[in-house]
Amino acid sequence: MTDLVTDLRTDIRLVVLDMAGTTVADGGLVERAFAAAAAELGVEPGSADHAEKLDYVRATMGESKISVFRHLFGAEDLAQRANAAFEKAYGELVDDGHVGEIPGARAAIEELQADGRTVVLTTGFARVTQDAILDALGWQDLVPLTLCPADAQGRGRPYPDMVLTAFLHTGAADGVRQIAVVGDTSYDMLSGVRAGAGLVAGVLTGAHDGPALHRAGATRVLRSVTELPALIEGDGQR
Repeated sequence: MTDLVTDLRTDIRLVVLDMAGTTVADGGLVERAFAAAAAELGVEPGSADHAEKLDYVRATMGESKISVFRHLFGAEDLAQRANAAFEKAYGELVDDGHVGEIPGARAAIEELQADGRTVVLTTGFARVTQDAILDALGWQDLVPLTLCPADAQGRGRPYPDMVLTAFLHTGAADGVRQIAVVGDTSYDMLSGVRAGAGLVAGVLTGAHDGPALHRAGATRVLRSVTELPALIEGDGQR
């Protein structure tokens, strides 16, 4: 029994990777798309209200976007209008070529999979936006499963639902301690901690800095996702 428990704690079989800021570079498109959403709801650019709402968007990077707009605008119809405007604006920016991969991200994913691990890509965006990003990068067939909040009954980060949905749908791991959760935001870290993942790793290529990632529960902080295969394979995880 002891050997089995040790294996479950150290042998990472399922890797759940965030997209924007972790594997995908979007150059601040979230803030640009938020401007469109705010304008849809009549929030004046340069106003104190606009600045306060933008600060909240920055603080909650990684969270399901519809949840963010529910907090900001209250009424469900207003939140849905803002979310639709956000997704439309973000999708147009993606179509215009404003996203790319974090340097070396695809190679890291392929290395993890070549070593026999299952990789799942997750996002706080809606499915239509997630698919637009995957199409733009040519990543439609890169991994066996991609998840957005709607795929996990609508609850995105910081809830553990997408991580646990990946665990259940892939059957790649024997227990949650064989999961690695990797992202660039505090909410990514919280989702990994709440799911019981054996490795919760932050990366410094996105929204939040090292101290914020550690405070949210990161067990490792990496310069980028390119360091992940070596971490999992090496002594640092054992």
